[in-house]
Amino acid sequence: MKFPSEPFKIKVVEPIRRTTREERDRLLRHAGYNLFQVPADSVYVDLLTDSGTSAMSDNQWAGMMLGDESYAGSKNYYHFEEVVRSIFGFQHVIPTHQGRMAEHLLFSTVVKPGMCVPNNIHFDTTRANVEHQGAEALDVVIEEAYDPHCQLPFKGNMDLARLEDAINRIGRDRIPLVMITITNNSGGGQPVSMANIRETRALVSRYGIPLFFDACRFAENCFFIKERELGYAEKSIVDIVRELFGYGDGCTMSAKKDGLVNIGGFLSLNDDQWAQDITNLLILVEGFPTYGGLAGRDLEAMARGLREVLDEDYLSFRIGQVRYLGELLDQAGVPILKPIGGHAVYLNAKEFLPHIQQAQFPAQSLAVALYREYGIRGVEIGTVMFGKKDAATGRTIYPELEMVRLAIPRRVYTNMQITYVAESIIELYRRRQGIHGLALTYEAPMLRHFTARFEELLGIPLLPQAVS
Repeated sequence: MKFPSEPFKIKVVEPIRRTTREERDRLLRHAGYNLFQVPADSVYVDLLTDSGTSAMSDNQWAGMMLGDESYAGSKNYYHFEEVVRSIFGFQHVIPTHQGRMAEHLLFSTVVKPGMCVPNNIHFDTTRANVEHQGAEALDVVIEEAYDPHCQLPFKGNMDLARLEDAINRIGRDRIPLVMITITNNSGGGQPVSMANIRETRALVSRYGIPLFFDACRFAENCFFIKERELGYAEKSIVDIVRELFGYGDGCTMSAKKDGLVNIGGFLSLNDDQWAQDITNLLILVEGFPTYGGLAGRDLEAMARGLREVLDEDYLSFRIGQVRYLGELLDQAGVPILKPIGGHAVYLNAKEFLPHIQQAQFPAQSLAVALYREYGIRGVEIGTVMFGKKDAATGRTIYPELEMVRLAIPRRVYTNMQITYVAESIIELYRRRQGIHGLALTYEAPMLRHFTARFEELLGIPLLPQAVS
């Protein structure tokens, strides 16, 4: 079945408040045209992120009632530890309140100024955590990843030739680890093939460099391997997961994605000394090693979610729902990044708004228009998030891709709501000439997209009012 139906029943519902275009326009002006600053209760369909926005199962909620809130040695930790070891296979399991802290603990421990961390493409917080240590976050994804029209099945793959060249150019001693992000979020939610992971492992092993995974969407990546890669169609998701992580030395994990929880993450690895050093830092900034900034009930929900995400019926629906939105848009001629990724559909803002130059933030402008007209909140993945200033010239270095990510929360929205999103975007595309660009009025020195403020260029957009 091309678009499988939901493999679950709805047990609890949350009302959604509808707003008018006038309300949303006022909220945007107050927020400085930054959708991170818009109150969530004023959003009709919220596709800002798939992080921490999942609906938990009745089994997870039942586990929440079994929370052991002991400071040290909670039974929930031992259950969580057993689940992580059985799925990922690494010796040490270090809980954190979310993936960002797992990144911080890892890079604060093993990355020093002047070092370099290669990745297929770093996501925003990963890059920031590397650069915060005075190191270089180097992207070495295949060139096809930057072509929004290229239909390669594994566009998240590492460019092995470029990776080896980087190792030889930079020097093995300045590369504490290599990381692969699965799926590759900044590159459009694109998966990485098992063959590429296997070959990356062989390459870094020749130089004695550890291989880590950013594993927050590991199950979705493994589903794509089963679906697209020769020799894996008959293998279970569990077996694919175990093989994949068997090529690594550790991983960071935001369980707020493929852990199906609203808070939580972990760092898991094999190196005893690294684990000890990381644990010492954990105690300083997160808490005791058996709770890592989480309540016992959160650990239990996370353990159960990591099991649930491996269900193939769930994954088939999950990937199918994202594909459903993407195909509706593609069939209507709306420019999107192809192939459709695992957790989100990415609008190609350069082609959607060719009349807005990159210096005027077309992706941010598109995201603003989508919220103002239809109450749908996406997120900019483009110049605001990844634009840089050249240190010598002060000129902006623009990213190759300029996108609006529509990240679909897991087990939250029905396909009727997804249809509404598609119809809204299609209508907006027909009226796109009335969308104006933005000017940046405030930016923070790091991770500016969270708090940046803008003003509209040329006044109020010329779009006629849409039906709310």
